[in-house]
Amino acid sequence: MKRYLILIGFLAFTFSGTAQNISKKEKQILSFVEKNHTEFLKLLEQTVNINSGTNNLAGVREVGKIMDDAFKGIGFETRWIDMPEEMKRAGHLFAEHKGKKGKRLLMIGHLDTVFEPDSQFKEWKFQDSIASGPGVNDMKGGNVLMLFALKALMQAHAIDDAQIIVALHGDEESSGNPKSISRKDIIDAAMRSDYALAFETATGFNYGTVARRGSSGWTLTVTGKRAHSSGIFSPSVGAGAIYEASRILQEFYTQLPEQYLTFNPGMIVGGSTAEISPNEGKASGKSNVVAETAIVQGDLRFISEAQKINARKKMEAIVARHLPQTDATITFEDGIPAMPPTEGNYKLLATLSKASVDMGLGEVKPWDPGLRGAGDISYVASYLSGIDGLGVNGGGAHSLTESIDLRTLKDLTKRTALYIYRLTQEKNMEVQVPAK
Repeated sequence: MKRYLILIGFLAFTFSGTAQNISKKEKQILSFVEKNHTEFLKLLEQTVNINSGTNNLAGVREVGKIMDDAFKGIGFETRWIDMPEEMKRAGHLFAEHKGKKGKRLLMIGHLDTVFEPDSQFKEWKFQDSIASGPGVNDMKGGNVLMLFALKALMQAHAIDDAQIIVALHGDEESSGNPKSISRKDIIDAAMRSDYALAFETATGFNYGTVARRGSSGWTLTVTGKRAHSSGIFSPSVGAGAIYEASRILQEFYTQLPEQYLTFNPGMIVGGSTAEISPNEGKASGKSNVVAETAIVQGDLRFISEAQKINARKKMEAIVARHLPQTDATITFEDGIPAMPPTEGNYKLLATLSKASVDMGLGEVKPWDPGLRGAGDISYVASYLSGIDGLGVNGGGAHSLTESIDLRTLKDLTKRTALYIYRLTQEKNMEVQVPAK
């Protein structure tokens, strides 16, 4: 406890300026955030010190149980949703506060991390104002921030008749298949909500995410005519599989580029024989033999479904043009859908920015979606407006330097609590589905 009191003293200075346009009820909410801050840090340390890599099902469930108890403790009803055994995923925690007034909110986080039990990154540490540890940024910090913003609101009786659903997935870092099962519950929740708020790591203290690119995979399979290398380029032998794969990739590079679209060939194998599986490839051949097979695996990132479809058509057209004596096919595998920027998303950002300005924290601007990957909010982006990046402020996500800036925690939690309160005060209306 002593070290937390020292830290709180160190953090007495925050980024807050002179608060303006803050009501009496809102001041009460913010004061509860202050009172709960030491408890926030203790819960964050506790969850970070439990390994919950996606494939560590017991660890994910253990973190889920801690968060389950925490949400029950603030008055939410909770349920654990198991996934089918063959999916090899731990399941999800959903918590709900029932109500009938104001906007209905769906709040999104995840319990798992990319750090499996064999990772050398194992425990919470902090020095000065920086805390590090597996998942401290992505996204146990965001989960705890969400919880304590809601706790302050409940203590202030500010959301007594508001509907709020919290979805904490156990497999965000590696979603269970089929997605029709692993993401069914969050889609069902979205269908009875008005707004989605996601608490992935912040992209800077004064930025919000109004768009996230989707991701999908592709596999290029090329065949040529195996022959002695002396005959390459001749009418009877042709170019071989590796040259044909090279032609296709070069045309992708020159013909596909457009804003927010990326297409990365992550792995390539080729030779007399070649085979590939996720994360591993094998090939055999000789320098004096024309390659018969080449296989390339890659991913495609896109800002909208239309951009994804258009890019795939261009890729198929490029693949269909063959060098002599070669053939090629390309297949696609859907991953996470895109969260395109919509008018509704920008309105949510504007409300967040107004709360920030009123607190003296400055304007919140939209983050460049080209600098951010896909996330769970994208699964519900076609059903309701949303905003992401509401989590903690830090860096090094998915790396051994993952960390958060403790100086910003209190202000981020306050701003989030104020933001949630103001959204729940808006008059209720039917869910509006943005154009796909």
